[in-house]
Amino acid sequence: MDLGLSDKVVLITGASGGIGRALAQVFGAEGSSLVLGGHRNLQPLAEWVAQQPFAERALVLPFDVTDETATTAAYAQAVERFGRVDVAIANAGVWPIPDEALAQMSVERLSSTLQINLLGAALTARGFLASLARTGPRDDGHGAALLFTGSTAARFGERGHSDYALAKAGLTGLVQSLKHEIVDLDRWGRVNLVQPGWTVTHMARPALRVPGVISRVVSTMPLRQLARARDIATCMASLASPVLSRHVTGEVLTVAGGMEGRLRWSPDELDEDAVRARLEQE
Repeated sequence: MDLGLSDKVVLITGASGGIGRALAQVFGAEGSSLVLGGHRNLQPLAEWVAQQPFAERALVLPFDVTDETATTAAYAQAVERFGRVDVAIANAGVWPIPDEALAQMSVERLSSTLQINLLGAALTARGFLASLARTGPRDDGHGAALLFTGSTAARFGERGHSDYALAKAGLTGLVQSLKHEIVDLDRWGRVNLVQPGWTVTHMARPALRVPGVISRVVSTMPLRQLARARDIATCMASLASPVLSRHVTGEVLTVAGGMEGRLRWSPDELDEDAVRARLEQE
C-alpha cells in the first residue's frame, strides 16, 4: 500500500539511536526525504546513512534539542535543502541510569532529564510549527504531521525513574494542546504520540542484560516478547501517513505488547505468609 509518504520531507531527532535509525529506514523505504538530527553520535550516524539506499535523499545535521538556536538552524537548513518539512518526529530522549528514588536523586539529574525529554520535545515541536507557519501548508491537502516518542513510564510510572516518567507524561498534555494549535497553520495538520514499552535499543540493552529483568518485563504482557525498534517505527509511519491516518489526531498509541503495568513484586520478594497474616488480623 502506498502510504503517501514518498514526496514528504521527514525530520527525525535522536536519529543516531535505535528507534531513530529504524525510523530513518522505514521512512526512507517509503521514499521520504530525510532530515536526521544527531547530537552525541553524529559522525557514526553520518557514516551509517552514507551506506543506506536513501543516502542521496538524506541530510544529517547536528541537533541539540535543548538548544533553541540549534533547533532553529536545523529547520532552516532543512528548508534550504528540501523546501519544507512535512513531518517532524520528536524522538530524542535519554533514560538515565542507575535507578534512583526521587528522594535521593540529584537536582542536576532531574533537570537534565526534563531538559532533554520534555523541553527538547517542546522545542522540536516549536521549531516545526514555526517552519510550517513560514512555508504554509501543502497544496495537495496532505496535512503536516507532528509525532512524539513517549514511553509507557508515563502511563504506569517507573520506580527509580520518576524523572523519566515525569518528562514523558508531560508529552500527553503537549499533544492535547498542539492538536488545536497546528490547525491554525494547516487545517489538516495532525499531532500524535506513540508510547513504546521496553524496546531493544542501545539505550535499553544494559538494563535488559541484568538477569531476571526480561522475565519481569514480560510478566504483565499478553505478548511475551520485547519490541524491536522497527515495531515502533512502523507505527510512527502509519500515524504520519495522510492515507492511513488522515482523521487521527491527539491520540496516544501504546506499543507494548498489551502491557498492563510493571510487576511490583517478584515471587521471591513476596512474603505470602506475611500477607496472609495481615489479612487474618483485619
